[in-house]
Formats: sequence, C-alpha cells, structure tokens
Amino acid sequence: MPVVPAPARPDPLPGGTGLAAGGRRHRIDDWRPEDPTFWRTTGAAVARRNLIFSVLSEHIGFSVWSLWSVLVLFLGPEYGIDPAGKFLLTAVPTALGAALRLPYTFAVGVFGGRNWTVISAALLLLPTIPMAILIEPGVSYQTLMILACLAGVGGGNFASSMANINQFYPDRHKGWALGLNAGGGNLGVPAVQLVGLLVLATAGAAYPRLVPAVYLPLIVLAALLAARHMDNLSPAATARGGVPGVPGERGAMREVARDPHTWIMSFLYIGTFGSFIGFGFAFGQVLQVQFGDRFATPLDAAYLTFLGPLVGSLIRPFGGYLADRLGGARVTCWNFVAMAVGASVVLYASGRGSLPLYLVGFTALFVFSGIGNGSTYKMIPAIFRARIRNAAGADPAAGEDPVRRAARLAGALIGIAGAVGAFGGVLVNIAFRQSFLAYRSADAAYLSFICCYALCVLVTWAVYLRPSPRRLPGV
Repeated sequence: MPVVPAPARPDPLPGGTGLAAGGRRHRIDDWRPEDPTFWRTTGAAVARRNLIFSVLSEHIGFSVWSLWSVLVLFLGPEYGIDPAGKFLLTAVPTALGAALRLPYTFAVGVFGGRNWTVISAALLLLPTIPMAILIEPGVSYQTLMILACLAGVGGGNFASSMANINQFYPDRHKGWALGLNAGGGNLGVPAVQLVGLLVLATAGAAYPRLVPAVYLPLIVLAALLAARHMDNLSPAATARGGVPGVPGERGAMREVARDPHTWIMSFLYIGTFGSFIGFGFAFGQVLQVQFGDRFATPLDAAYLTFLGPLVGSLIRPFGGYLADRLGGARVTCWNFVAMAVGASVVLYASGRGSLPLYLVGFTALFVFSGIGNGSTYKMIPAIFRARIRNAAGADPAAGEDPVRRAARLAGALIGIAGAVGAFGGVLVNIAFRQSFLAYRSADAAYLSFICCYALCVLVTWAVYLRPSPRRLPGV
C-alpha cells in the first residue's frame, strides 16, 4: 500500500522502528502490514511486541475498572449499604468507562499509540491511590460513589488499545490480533477478582484497601514497560490533518457516525461486551442476593465470581479465530442464539432454585459473550473492506489510499462501538437492581436479556446474512 512520506526518513532500525526527523525514537515512519514481504521480515515482530505491552496495560486497566465488582463484597453491614446501593456502585464506573472510550480512541491519533499507552496507564493511579487510603467502615456513601466513578478511567484503555493494535496488523490477521488484545485485557476482570479472593482468604473482609494497593506497583510497571518497548505509528499520528486531503480522526468519527452500520454494530456489541462486563461486575452480588443461604460470606461468593469472566476472556480470541474462518456475521448470529439459550437456562434454574444449573447457564453466558466479543470486532474492518471491493462507499478522499481509509474508518467505528457497547454493562446492572427492587428476584432481568439476544439474532441475520443485493460479502 502507498506509504505516507515522512521528512528525512532514515532506514528502519532493527525491529522496524525508524528515527523520525530530529532523532526521536519509538516512532515508525514506514509501516506496510499488507505487504507480505515487509510483514514477514519486519512487521510481524514489531506488531507482536506492541501487542504484548498493549495487552499488559489494557489488562491492568480492566482490573482497575472492575475493582468495584470485588470491593462491594467487602462492604458488610457496618457500611450500611443495601443491595440496590451496591448495584449502583458497580454501574457508575461502567458508565464513566464507556463515556471515556470515545476520547481515548481520539487520543491514539493525537498523541501516538505508545505515548497514550503510557499516559493512560499512569492515569490509573488516579482512582487506586485514594481507594487504598479511604475505604474503611464509616466512609460516606457519597465518597464511595466518587471513588467508584474515578475507577471508570480504566474502561477507556480498551478503546485506545484496540484502535492502536488495529493499525499494526494486516486485515488477514485482525480477527485473531484484536481478539487476543481484547481477551488479554478482559482477563483483568477475573484477575482482580482473584486478587480480592486472595485478600479475603488471608487478611479478611476488614481490609478492602489492600485490593487497590496491590495494583499500585503494577500500574507504574506497565507505564514504564510501554515507554520502553512500544512504538508510535506516524501515519496514525498524522491522520488528523498532517496529510493534505486526508480527513483526520475527528473527520473519520463524524463520517462513521452517519453510517447506519456503526449503530448496528454498536447495538450488537451491547449484546456481547455489554453482557460480559455487566455480568462480570454483577455476578458476585447476584449470587449473594439470590442464593444468600449458600453464600453467607463474601469469601463463599468470591470462590465462584472469577470463573465466568475467566472463561469469557480466554475464549474471546477463539471468537476472532472462528470469525476469520467462518465469517464474523455467521458466528455472531449463532452466538446470540446460544446466549438466548444460556439466559433461558439461568431463568429456569432461578425459578427452581437450582444452583448447579444456574452456574452452568451463567458460565455459558460468559463463554458466548466472549466468543461474540471476538466475532463482532472481526465484522467491523470487514464492513469497510467489503465496501472497497463493491465500490459501494463514498469515494476515497483525494490522496488517500482506500485500504488505509478503510482502516481509519474501522478504527473510528471501533471507538464508537466500544463506547456504546460498554454502556450495556450499565444496563445489565440497572436491570438487576430494578428487578430485585420490584420483584425481589432477578427473573425480570433474565427475561429482558433473552428478548435482547433474540433481537440481536434478528438484526444480524437481516442486515448481514439475508440474501440481498445490498448485502456486504465477507462480513
């Protein structure tokens, strides 16, 4: 593909990192992942190195974002918070994390992938330091709400990491790479729950401050490693206006915001990622409320809360792999069928009071939400590739290569879909809260989930699978 020229570009250094004008390191001026020779000799190793340290930072970001799924288990009677108040504490960081995903997506183009990874990792100290100091019996609910809100900064790391890694990999490897990147980040949810389990088992429920304290040195380490080993791609840094005739990242966001596929994919991502993060935050509380006779202590619930997010995270790259082989829309459609079945099993088990069957159904929901996370993200770049092949989209901007334009628009759509999809986690926690308040059970919430997944099946089939002259092949 044509390469955006950089002034006074020297030969690439070993590993593919070039020196920009002025001698600054960690900037790549020559990046051609679609060129097989370049990818085999240089690109694959550089992309893999950036992926590794991007995953590390994103992983810790997810852990910080998910802290309150653990901390609410420590909030016993001495804190004076009822179950509805605890569901609100887990909904608040989900909402802020979702809102931050759009500016975090822009930040990659403004600051560079490496630079923003360092900054976003350092920002994780903003919630963890006060949480390690202030959480103790007697703290006000308003203070806890503020601390929970601050934890939302960890949710933005996902969007910037995905937008950055999307530009490093060729189209034929995007499904696997984005699935691996997201899956490694998603593992931050069960990781923080395992940390909480360790604290509960050793120090007891009286020391919730130890959980965020564990992450303080890890945050610093992630920022330092990103600064040492990651790179900025100069095409990403200049896309916001440095190339005449090429619209910037904000222009790409405006363009995809007018595209109906953006909102269709955002809706589908609510069903997959929204379910994953919402269930990950709420699962421990639901167990304690719905099966209180079997989970008398936080430690009892903590033994199970990490299992669902763990399998959902590990399976996400497999969802990308399946989408690479079978097609993203096909995998996504059947995956929503499976999620509806899983939610039906949970509803049946809830009515019967069967904990084993309930755990089987909820584990299935985590597994299939993980697969769907990978397959939906595979669909996004495929949409724009199909438009290039069909010449169905708008004419490329003057001076811009169509393949690069597709990657830029895909990155913008990833930012929007990631933000909207994360709000699904808010909806999940609110659905549980309102169901318990109104009916003293979660059955109404499960019914709403089943209806949502059925609608996702219908939308995926109607837009991307139904035989039609307007169907986009390869999505």
